[in-house]
Amino acid sequence: MQQKKLWGGRFSESTDEFVEEFTESVSFDMELALYDIKGSMAHATMLARQGIIPKEDGEKIVSGLRDIENEILNGRFIWKRELEDVHMNIEKALTDKIGPVGGKLHTGRSRNDQAVTAFRLYLKDNISHIVSLLESLMLSLLNKARNTVDYLMPSYTHLQRAQPIRVAHYFLAYLEMFSRDRDRFSDCFKRVDMLPLGSGASAGVDFPIDREFVASELGFSQVMRNSLDATSSRDFAVEFLSACAICMANMSRFSEDMIIYSSTEFSFVELPDKLTTGSSIMPQKKNPDVLELIRGKTGRVYGSLVSLLTTIKGLPLAYNRDLQEDKEPVFDAVRTLKGSLTGIRKVVDGLRIKDSITYKASGSFSLATDLANYLVEKGVPFREAHHTVGSLVGYLVSQNRDLESITLEELKKFSDLFYEDALNLLKPEVVADRRNSFGGTAKSQVLKQIEFWEGILKI
Repeated sequence: MQQKKLWGGRFSESTDEFVEEFTESVSFDMELALYDIKGSMAHATMLARQGIIPKEDGEKIVSGLRDIENEILNGRFIWKRELEDVHMNIEKALTDKIGPVGGKLHTGRSRNDQAVTAFRLYLKDNISHIVSLLESLMLSLLNKARNTVDYLMPSYTHLQRAQPIRVAHYFLAYLEMFSRDRDRFSDCFKRVDMLPLGSGASAGVDFPIDREFVASELGFSQVMRNSLDATSSRDFAVEFLSACAICMANMSRFSEDMIIYSSTEFSFVELPDKLTTGSSIMPQKKNPDVLELIRGKTGRVYGSLVSLLTTIKGLPLAYNRDLQEDKEPVFDAVRTLKGSLTGIRKVVDGLRIKDSITYKASGSFSLATDLANYLVEKGVPFREAHHTVGSLVGYLVSQNRDLESITLEELKKFSDLFYEDALNLLKPEVVADRRNSFGGTAKSQVLKQIEFWEGILKI
């Protein structure tokens, strides 16, 4: 005979086995167990403090919950699918452990506000961890920048060589991106850091509860003002997934760069052996699997965001069972993001910059813009200077020559405003250091950027 549900008083039939399997969530929301217990202990303490239940009952409940917490931590807790979710499993275990007093724990609350409280506690912890992982990655990028100030590389637009930059400038660009990711998560934390417990099922609670006390006990900075909003809104989770998706996009871009730059065709960098794999058939292969998987898993996190957005679209106030579907996308995104952040940091730490990267900084006419600017400095309108140097490039292409091979005599065939000092512009380090505007790639500017981030990251 099927066990009677904790909510089964008005039902004359046992729950169909299909419904048991289709509606259960304990198989995944057990991840919230420790947060549920934390919320329940604060709630029980408040109930006793307010005289809603006897003090000794509150103490007995808290003691029983601590025992269950230890059982979960030690892997001895037995989860039961027929009890539906993590919350009912823990409440039933508590009642089995301390008797009918355990049933008093649910006074003044509903699973609707209980579940979202545990969810918010889970997200607060994980956002803090993600911010820490991002700061570790930022430190790794800063250290890599400090060690590559004197290396040059080509920059790219349209995946065609553009202008020479310092390699440190490249790493600092991603440091900037990931700093914005960190700020997004930190800002999202503010919307997560709100206590919904005490809102009941939808309309509030008819006991003299103290929500501010519970918020203080659980470390929430504020109490949610509206019970309908508190129990049914999941915009905080959508915002979190949006931050995850953007962060994954930035990691995917870096991964793509490293996949390309480590190829034989580019040969700018070498990935550490311990972060690559081999081929089952080709013994020479060194595959960037970690980076490829991060690139691939980005779509998975995008899917989590779209999944939750779709779930909440058109939901009427207040709580609906659809919201059970809020957790799996978030749990998956958290695991994927944290793993990807760890992988990217390990790649950055182990990355070796090849000396040949500087040689390639000046190829494919990447210095042509500076010859045009040279003429502009002589008073030539930019469009005219652009045309003149374009003709010069065409002349060299027709002879299968690089820009660096040109002589002063040849330059003067295109403009008599070229002098000996124009030949200095055929050196990538000179050209890079001419980009001395704020945020540019000149060595002096790169060193200022590094100094700025050293102050921010306190190293």
